[in-house]
Amino acid sequence: METAASPNTVLWLAFAIAFIFGAIGQKTHFCTMGAVSDIVNMGEWSRMRMWLLAIGVAILGAGALHAAGLIDLGKSIYRTPNFTWLSYIVGGLTFGIGMVLASGCGSKTLIRIGGGNLKSLVVFMVIGLVAYMTMRGVFGVFRVNFLEKAAITFPGGQDVPALLAAAGMEPKTAFLLAVVAIGGGLTAFSLFKRDFWTLDNLLGGLGTGLAVVAAWYVSGHIGYIAEHPETLEEAFIATNSGRMESLTFVAPQAYTLELLMLWSDTSRTVTFAIATVLGVIAGSFAWSILTRGFRWEGFASVEDTASHLLGAALMGFGGVVAMGCTVGQGISGFSTLALGSIVTFLAIVAGSAATLKFQYWRLMREA
Repeated sequence: METAASPNTVLWLAFAIAFIFGAIGQKTHFCTMGAVSDIVNMGEWSRMRMWLLAIGVAILGAGALHAAGLIDLGKSIYRTPNFTWLSYIVGGLTFGIGMVLASGCGSKTLIRIGGGNLKSLVVFMVIGLVAYMTMRGVFGVFRVNFLEKAAITFPGGQDVPALLAAAGMEPKTAFLLAVVAIGGGLTAFSLFKRDFWTLDNLLGGLGTGLAVVAAWYVSGHIGYIAEHPETLEEAFIATNSGRMESLTFVAPQAYTLELLMLWSDTSRTVTFAIATVLGVIAGSFAWSILTRGFRWEGFASVEDTASHLLGAALMGFGGVVAMGCTVGQGISGFSTLALGSIVTFLAIVAGSAATLKFQYWRLMREA
């Protein structure tokens, strides 16, 4: 353990990063579901540009860390050789539908809990339960035996730089080109409109993207051990996956519930993922109290309750199947330039947009 920081250091740093993320989300109203909703219902792109700016900054930052040798993006869960295309599509679409029904994605659920939303507390518990069932329970059998069977193997990796290198481009050139073109392109597109340049928009986009980069650095560099003294293999301190991790908010909610339920089992400990869940709630709560924005909120009707329960279940299932949520795949995974993350991002947007259009059609029909 002499070559890396202590587990407590990694966990407290993860908590601090998530705390800042939660406070920024509460202040700026950073919301991926809201970003899609604004476009579908009003043609307004500000919150989508905020999300795309976060992705662009995360790509540039993660790429810089990788190029400097501080982290290895190939050691994340996203850059696997197996491109499980059906899982990415089904999981992304399911998650996108669910986040509309539940009024927000996994990260927004945690942010709203910090602001006093009791509906989101229920959503949190259902997401965690169904996510656990999809990882290790009844839905997990379907996931492994059916969805994950549909896969394409890329021996060199499924990330964009690897695909460019496989096509004949020099690897370093391919990596630099992909990072600058995609990361720089998304950043430039987001900042192109001058009316986007408000404090909240810039803080939401830049702050969220940098939080993902910081999480990669803490998990992938500070918490990295080249040779663990017990296993004699490389290791990443306090991660559930055994690989380096960044911000993601579906499976971590399941891990949090598991820890709370099995607290007396001393083999269960706080992990990087659990620390980020607690940090987001704490950061949102702190900002809500500081600005006097904390408000208790409950379900308005039986239909409202049913919608949130169904949405939470779909997010728990879809988030695990797709290996991430709007932040986990949509920003953290996207920052590795993994093709699966890009497909998942597009599927989430498509699923949420279709659901919003259906809700609008239903409202007009009833009117």
